[in-house]
Amino acid sequence: MADQTFASTFIDLVGIIAQRQWTWKTAPADSWETLGYNAPQDPMSLIQARDLSKSYGIQDVLQGVTLVIPRQARIAMVGPNGIGKSTLLRLLAGLETPDSGEINRARNIQIGYLPQEAIFSENIDTSVSVWDYCEVAFADLIQQQTRLNELEQAMSDPQAVEEAMRQYGPLQERFEREGGYTYQARIQQVLHGLGFTADEFNHPLSLLSGGELTRAQLAHLLLLDPDLLILDEPTNHLDIEAVEWLEGWLRDWAGAVLIVSHDRYFLDRVVETVWDLQARGLEAYSGNYSAYAHQRSERLALLEKRYKAQKQHIEKEKDFIQRNIAGQKTRQAQGRRKLLERFLDEEALSLSPEQRTARIEFSAPERSGDIVLRTYDLEIGHADADEALFAVPDLILHRGERVALIGPNGAGKTTFLRTLLGEIPPKSGEVDLGASLQVGYFEQAHAGLVTEQRVFDSIVEVAPYLKDGEARSYLAQFLFTGDDVFKHIEVLSGGERAKLALARLILEGANLLLLDEPTNHLDIPSQEALQQALDVFPGTVMLVSHDRYLIEALAEQVWVISPDEKSLQVTSGGYSAYVEHRQSQRAAERRKDPEPRRQSGRNARKFSKVDMQKLETRIETLETELGSITVEMDLFKGDVEKVIALGERYAKVEQALDEALALWERAERELSST
Repeated sequence: MADQTFASTFIDLVGIIAQRQWTWKTAPADSWETLGYNAPQDPMSLIQARDLSKSYGIQDVLQGVTLVIPRQARIAMVGPNGIGKSTLLRLLAGLETPDSGEINRARNIQIGYLPQEAIFSENIDTSVSVWDYCEVAFADLIQQQTRLNELEQAMSDPQAVEEAMRQYGPLQERFEREGGYTYQARIQQVLHGLGFTADEFNHPLSLLSGGELTRAQLAHLLLLDPDLLILDEPTNHLDIEAVEWLEGWLRDWAGAVLIVSHDRYFLDRVVETVWDLQARGLEAYSGNYSAYAHQRSERLALLEKRYKAQKQHIEKEKDFIQRNIAGQKTRQAQGRRKLLERFLDEEALSLSPEQRTARIEFSAPERSGDIVLRTYDLEIGHADADEALFAVPDLILHRGERVALIGPNGAGKTTFLRTLLGEIPPKSGEVDLGASLQVGYFEQAHAGLVTEQRVFDSIVEVAPYLKDGEARSYLAQFLFTGDDVFKHIEVLSGGERAKLALARLILEGANLLLLDEPTNHLDIPSQEALQQALDVFPGTVMLVSHDRYLIEALAEQVWVISPDEKSLQVTSGGYSAYVEHRQSQRAAERRKDPEPRRQSGRNARKFSKVDMQKLETRIETLETELGSITVEMDLFKGDVEKVIALGERYAKVEQALDEALALWERAERELSST
């Protein structure tokens, strides 16, 4: 890792610098795709595309797609799995070329592209650390820093001091203006925000998991600060805390962003436009995801109403023509036939069928006892560990209640579920499950898939009473039709496996559902279908998920695992109620301890508006002092000893200024979040 002497003095006080707009473009040329310049007609647009088509062999993936990406746009692209979203992203990023149509890009546009899984170009040395990989974004600043160090050394040489001083001032001013004194803090800010611990900064890329590599690549792209970020499922490998951090970053970021994501809550909080990609083309909707869903529903209802009215008109005209074509009104019938033919060719509505959506329906299960779950003095942990992961307050879960269990990755959510099921013994305490329970465990159903089996056989295994036709009809509800039912599970996509696992789970007739990340790999239409099915499910549901949209829609309680406090806390209501409760707790902590004090980590003191004013005054004073020192250095440039003394004084004042700026940025972030 690069020398972090500067950053280590105050990095824990920096916090999330959400409001500052960073403008430098310091990445080396080979960090960007080399794109041909073909200016958009609209100078306010970054990209314009017209009539794009793309095929792979005989399969048409995209046809007739036209779009515009304005500067500072916040766009989401949604659509069923397999419709071509990732292909369109790659076309816009310049990684593939369309078979027909054209793409016009702004001059010198810089595009950062994040694939679903990390893919590194050949010029990236995977033996470098996560930190060094992120430092690539600041290559120019690091070169400036090296040159400044060389000039400082040259100032000790009487023969070179004058020339060194002449070069030092302008270069130092540029270095400061472009963020040279804060880039290390910025790297730490982003890495911490995306869930990396300080110990992981030095891990080489070659030893990271797939999810960690994707997070490292996302950090690298955010630090590059391109004109346009193209992100394909950026939240897949982030826990809720990291997703919330990314939301704040993207909302305040100055560039444009195009996102493909199944995270509906994330889209609600980040985007302002939604592109719906279907087989018939791309349609744009104004607003966030919820606004899009409402508009789409209204549009489809209106279109269906008009289509039914048109169909009635056509049937009426056909009936008249058929009854009169050979009768006394032959001429009138012939005229109406011509009008009808022209109408069908030129004006008739075509109600293009929406992409097929899974139909998920839970059958009414047998009634369980009133109390489904009760715990006593429970502690959760691994058998081979000395300490428990967390303690659980005495809980009572009643029939029909819906609970969401959340917490950071590795906090012990799955371990908690397996403890409730009796698969893992508690570290201490007891778990009592209620009477007449039939438990359905989604992760267990998913893990229970035998890859060598066929889809059809996997269903018959859990429901041998189904006849062949009934089994095929049931699988069709989950979009397994035709020869799909005879595919081996090993060739299924992640989304197809998730739907098959749900199909098996439903057949078990459970009255207590333990669902561990049930929406992972599901496209948005399938997520909506599952949400609707769970909404009317008469049994009890415990949901482990990062899907905040689903939690908000279903949960009546949120159980939060806090690794730092090694405890589980219960909050009534959905996700927004939990967020409100969390914010009120933080506000209460600030009221108890309003005075800022230099501390680090999670116990850092909070700030008030008075503190902000004091910091602003101090920053002004320090900036003025730096300006005075610069003037003095210019006046005494022939006096080596004086210049060296002024340089040392400058460095101390500069460090004090950087610390004050860091504190101010943290204070601003904290106050803006309340």
